[in-house]
Amino acid sequence: MPDASAPPRAALSTFELVAMVASLSALNALAIDVMLPALPDIGRAYQLTSDNDRQLVITSYVALFGVAQLVYGPLADAFGRRSVLLWALAIFMLGSVLCVFAPTFELLLAARALQGVGAAATRVIAVAVVRDLTEGRRMAQVMSMAMTVFMVVPIIAPGLGQLLLFVAPWRWIFAALFIYAVIVAIWAFVRLPETLAPENRRAFAPGAIVSGYAMVLRDRLMLGYMAASTFLTACLFGYITCSEQIFVDVFELGPAFPLAFAAIAIAISIGTFSNSRIVMRFGMRRISNVAMLWFCGVAVIHALIAWAFGDGFWQFMALMALGFLVFGLMTSNFSALAMTNMGHIAGSASALFGAVTATFGAILGALIARAFDGTTTPFLIGLTIAAIGIIASVLWTERGKLALTGGR
Repeated sequence: MPDASAPPRAALSTFELVAMVASLSALNALAIDVMLPALPDIGRAYQLTSDNDRQLVITSYVALFGVAQLVYGPLADAFGRRSVLLWALAIFMLGSVLCVFAPTFELLLAARALQGVGAAATRVIAVAVVRDLTEGRRMAQVMSMAMTVFMVVPIIAPGLGQLLLFVAPWRWIFAALFIYAVIVAIWAFVRLPETLAPENRRAFAPGAIVSGYAMVLRDRLMLGYMAASTFLTACLFGYITCSEQIFVDVFELGPAFPLAFAAIAIAISIGTFSNSRIVMRFGMRRISNVAMLWFCGVAVIHALIAWAFGDGFWQFMALMALGFLVFGLMTSNFSALAMTNMGHIAGSASALFGAVTATFGAILGALIARAFDGTTTPFLIGLTIAAIGIIASVLWTERGKLALTGGR
């Protein structure tokens, strides 16, 4: 792979590091959330016979987004963060162009998968760069600050998609994604320094790749918090994938759907911002352990109420916001805890973590969403099962001991 590295440039300030990581993460969020209002139009355009089939526009992207990270990790450890990122953004741009012109639904799904392949590097590189420059609670703090900025995207993305649909056909959404990718690529080309230390470079060869992943898989913290993050990701993807059906088909919000979606995203962003403010004081384990118990408790209560009495719009919104309020208190801390011992192979570790959480999280999330039957009950039951999986994973990782007090 050609090296796109430029001569040494000034180190990123904390502000620009947070902004760049947030922008890279936003590409992935935009690729998913901005098109949610367009799913009915896509279904009609390709004459899909099942409303659930339009969910494949999301799952085809997410599935390849997960798998491709396994390749980008060793590439980033061998050739550096910057050059790999720039090539991957070019792949995303190509996928976006193909989405604009896809004549059949099958080709659209293939183009979406190509977008996922390109976007996969943004997740790997973002985490690897932060781990190159920080560690421990500081890493969790930086990731939380980036996630706080990034969470603006899920708040506004469906609304942006709806605005585009008011003035242009749904294919223009993919053109907008192409433009955003170009802007991010130019910024990275001009400003992103190479953060991979020369002594941490690894050969891009089968033996070195297998050895790197083997080291990652031998780490208990990585395995356990990767499993917990997978169940957490399933909760988010399950919600995102069937949110349009819940808000439009069940609660009949119509074009107001993006407002309800934004309200839940605001709840997530509040928790994410709160984590950036408190993690240095209370520690990653204590915060995430308390948060997962909260999340599971709310999910159980919500599922029981919906199963016994049905679910109304305001009840759904209140309990979903109450549960997802602590989502950001888990995701950044789980990632930082998993990467605790991975400084020397941050690219491969980030890749494996991202691949497993995204791929299996997408599969589990798709199963939750595909169970949609015109009510919220199957979704809420699936959410509860995944929340229990989070607790089980953390209990295994910490050998049955939770950090509910103290500063661990």
